[in-house]
Amino acid sequence: MSEYQHRARKRFGQNFLHDAGVIDRILRAIRAKEGERLLEIGPGQGALTEGLLGSGAQLDVIELDLDLIPILQAKFGSNPRFQLNQGDALKFDFARLDAAPRSLRVVGNLPYNISTPLIFHLLDNATLIRDMHFMLQKEVVERMAAGPGGGDWGRLSIMVQYHCRVEHLFNVGPGAFNPAPKVDSAIVRLVPHETLPHPAKDHRLLERVVREAFNQRRKTLRNTLKQLMPADAIEAAAVDGSLRPEQLDLAAFVRLADQLALQPSAAQD
Repeated sequence: MSEYQHRARKRFGQNFLHDAGVIDRILRAIRAKEGERLLEIGPGQGALTEGLLGSGAQLDVIELDLDLIPILQAKFGSNPRFQLNQGDALKFDFARLDAAPRSLRVVGNLPYNISTPLIFHLLDNATLIRDMHFMLQKEVVERMAAGPGGGDWGRLSIMVQYHCRVEHLFNVGPGAFNPAPKVDSAIVRLVPHETLPHPAKDHRLLERVVREAFNQRRKTLRNTLKQLMPADAIEAAAVDGSLRPEQLDLAAFVRLADQLALQPSAAQD
């Protein structure tokens, strides 16, 4: 089966990267080196795979589409540093790669329909990861890199920045893909913090506070968090309950989560 016979599948959110200039720019941003542990999610037809293997790194790839498996095996299967894992990256157990702490470098042209849940899945494994380079929908990258006070600041921004330093590297137009998507894309670099700048007592409570706060982002915190904590608990966290959630920075949300940890109801969902 020729690589040219495989058509991108809408149900997998496939848009194959083909622009050699963009591929080279991504590879230069990653700067993979011999002996490193790389994981590529959704290699597709191998546009980035070839360059990543050319660095001398050990490369695992995860591909869901069964029709792409023989294509990837034919191209790269003879390389002893290539390991192909067929399956769903959303369900993949990254611990099975047996990578040392903070050693895994993750790369992916992520399907837009799973990008956010997949990033949260990877953040759950942040202790294994040295860095991540992803091609994502441009507006998703803008939300990740956003700061407080604007419409892009929300759950994704806060939880990604809790775990990682975020760098919006460059944008990529639709013409770099086949088929061309209807949106612009961007490359983002995520580097997990060695030491969390604002560690929460319980990051699950932080996720809960942030989710509740932004469920009704136009309401004040006093209203949107009333099911979780009373107004005096918000004030005890040194937060003004009359503010809207987008006006709070990461440190303020961590203070709210730590205050929630003191509430008798915190253990209940």
